[in-house]
Amino acid sequence: MENYLLPMSDDELQKLIFQGNSDAFAVIFNRYWKKLYSYAFKIYKEEAICEDIVQEIFISLWKNSGNTVILNLEAYLFRAVKYRIANQIRNLKFDQQHLDVLESIPAPHNTVNDIEYIEFEKGIMDDINRLTPKCREVFLLSRIDQFTNAEIADRLSLSIHTVEKHISNALKQLRLNHHSNNFLLFYWAALFYVN
Repeated sequence: MENYLLPMSDDELQKLIFQGNSDAFAVIFNRYWKKLYSYAFKIYKEEAICEDIVQEIFISLWKNSGNTVILNLEAYLFRAVKYRIANQIRNLKFDQQHLDVLESIPAPHNTVNDIEYIEFEKGIMDDINRLTPKCREVFLLSRIDQFTNAEIADRLSLSIHTVEKHISNALKQLRLNHHSNNFLLFYWAALFYVN
């Protein structure tokens, strides 16, 4: 690795990586590998899986360096870790501990590659707005305002069972409308999930 690359900014290194400079890539790798692994391990607690996730992100970064526009490399890498971990656990039993951890993770800054997610989220909000008024109100209080089911029931003078039914119906409708984006729907619902 060339020492003159070490003090360069992420943007400067990205330009070199775009040109196929493996030394610049090595600097980025060394700069972020440990941070990304620590971040992944705080969420998932399995060393081998966290190592694989971080490795896959760097492989993807190298392979796609010529056609990916990244405005903030650090935010992009941390967001990629978060997405990969959510993908890893989507088919596993998703317990409250994982939900709590995902819920507490601040969202990294937006990148150009977030367009698909932004469009997906807009579609979700459009579908939420098409729910019946009471169902929509319950769902938004649960997922956006993060009220518990008991708080929603008390606030709207409903039974907890009715609140649960409204949330279940809303999720069922969203799944029907977004069956081709099940992972994104899972991720979106997980980030805003409260018991």
